[in-house]
Amino acid sequence: MEETISLKEIFEVIKKRLLLIIALMLGAAIIAAVISYFVLTPTYQNSSQFIVNQSNPNPETQFTQADLRTNVELINTYNVIIKSPAILDTVSDELNLGLTSGQLSEKIQVASAENSQVVTVTATDPDPTQAAEIANTTVEVFQEEIPEIMNVDNVSVLSQAQLSENPTPVAPNPVLNIAIAIVLGAMVGVGLAFLLEYLDNTIKSEEDIEKKLNVPVLGVISHIDDKDIHLEGFNHASKDRVVRGGFDGAKKTV
Repeated sequence: MEETISLKEIFEVIKKRLLLIIALMLGAAIIAAVISYFVLTPTYQNSSQFIVNQSNPNPETQFTQADLRTNVELINTYNVIIKSPAILDTVSDELNLGLTSGQLSEKIQVASAENSQVVTVTATDPDPTQAAEIANTTVEVFQEEIPEIMNVDNVSVLSQAQLSENPTPVAPNPVLNIAIAIVLGAMVGVGLAFLLEYLDNTIKSEEDIEKKLNVPVLGVISHIDDKDIHLEGFNHASKDRVVRGGFDGAKKTV
């Protein structure tokens, strides 16, 4: 026979193990805060942009829709070329980074909006100054090398990466990490609470007896502690002394 659990029983289990759940949430939040602030290395991002546009030898001739479509299609090729050894090896040598093209490629992201001729090169590094230098140098080297690689001259720098006075790291995000840790702690706490409740097969109430044995409860024997017995004996002794004292006093008076 399948057992069902009511919403009230769920709340009772959570209420019973509420301290455990709160402790796990606080513990997870503290661990996430310590890791975010003292263990993980902050990383910074900076971006440089360039635009892809066909050079027009005749000023009187206007760009057509086909020209724009060609530029957009070229961007996918440019995105691959930017992260190729032909570009990144030169960038690493100019900045004396001591990184291979593969290692430097992991620090660079190239993206462009759909049907847009603007390409954004974003560099990530623990040093905010170096992140800006990597982004700017990558675009500059690409602009210099692309005419020789593809025999085209249609790349113009739109904006360079600028270093702000107080750069803000993009990772780690302590607030987000702590929030995620609290949610995970709550989930683990609730799961552990139900697990402990499932493993607890002790009988604590009349309802437990009825559920386990499927028989009605006819009577309940109360539990008396030792201190209750001593207190009860003291009360009986006190009453006995009062009765004896009253009787003796009355006898003497007579």
